[in-house]
Amino acid sequence: MSRSVLGIDIAKQRFETALPANTKIKNKSLKNTKESFGSLSLWFDKQGSQKVQACLEATHNYGEDLAIYLYEAGHTANIVNPVRIKGFAQSELIRTKTHQIDAGIIARFCLAMRLEPWIPPSAEIRLLRALVR
Repeated sequence: MSRSVLGIDIAKQRFETALPANTKIKNKSLKNTKESFGSLSLWFDKQGSQKVQACLEATHNYGEDLAIYLYEAGHTANIVNPVRIKGFAQSELIRTKTHQIDAGIIARFCLAMRLEPWIPPSAEIRLLRALVR
């Protein structure tokens, strides 16, 4: 059984997702708000993927709320150093740079690598980080 992988290219206002299915990649773009996270879950349920391994780049703190949501919903989340993703994209000789293409690269990276599952920091640690930022 193949695993369902969800590549996520995240930004401050929006995030783009890529869900490889057979030979195609299905994409969805959503606002980066907590209200949109439920829409994302409904979308990949419609695609036949009840549990996913979601992979996203460590970009400031834009993706932390989404990663926590996915973790609490029972999915596996991976937050990866952007330099690793960039090196992977260079190995595929990809030069085009759009959010949709980046999400696909992240999904393929997640499929190709064995990644350690991300575990969210405790609420206290998140509060301390927010105070420092």
